[in-house]
Amino acid sequence: MISVVIRNKNQGEALSFLLKNLTERYSNDIAEIVVIDNLSTDDSKVITDRYGGRFVTIENFSYGGSANVAANEARHPIVVIFSAHSYPVSHDFFKLIQEKFEANHNLAGLRCLHSSNDYRNYINKISAKVDPNKSGLIFSGAAFNKKVWEKHSFSEDVATFEDKEWSKRVLNEGYEIEFVPSIFHYEIKRTKKQDFFRFKNDVIGNYQLWHQDIRLSNASKGFLMSIFRLVKIFFVDLWYIILRYFYLIKFIFNKPKKF
Repeated sequence: MISVVIRNKNQGEALSFLLKNLTERYSNDIAEIVVIDNLSTDDSKVITDRYGGRFVTIENFSYGGSANVAANEARHPIVVIFSAHSYPVSHDFFKLIQEKFEANHNLAGLRCLHSSNDYRNYINKISAKVDPNKSGLIFSGAAFNKKVWEKHSFSEDVATFEDKEWSKRVLNEGYEIEFVPSIFHYEIKRTKKQDFFRFKNDVIGNYQLWHQDIRLSNASKGFLMSIFRLVKIFFVDLWYIILRYFYLIKFIFNKPKKF
């Protein structure tokens, strides 16, 4: 049986769509839905109750900590984890996951498909051992084995990439992580403040997990290239704004025949 756990914070509209999707299209494939909520101030709890989900509140959020709470709250051996702003698409999404775990008892987790990186590595058969970043788990849409988690919980010491850190660790312990052709969609619009928060965590996570160091020369080069791209985009956009304007003027005085 499958537990679906969802991490959420003030994503009421997206959460409602995800829960509607899960309950209307996959009710026979999943045993429970648990929403792990980080002190939302919107109607996330009301929405969860409406769709029969279990609502669990956490106060001190961390990526690894929230994933551990999600795993602990799940009552079934296969746990599928989503962000509130992602949702399954393929009709056999959960059936394929169930089949994979039943066929391989050494399986720690499954990476579902949602981006060009996923499709390329899946089609090219690039394993998580070869590329734990692009073939390891991604917790906006992935499945993991709760029995493996009980032996190897998620690290709460990493700023982000708790999914990739766990992937590397369990692979080193002899478990397997595979792709599954279960397709989901990831949809989020971040503010500049949220983008900057994500940027800071990514810098720390890339340093901790992939050992990508930052030097003054790298930071300065990145700053200058960003300014260059900003100026270039401004003038390119301005050029095409002007072109569109003159095209419309030309169109006004030379309209084609209507059908």
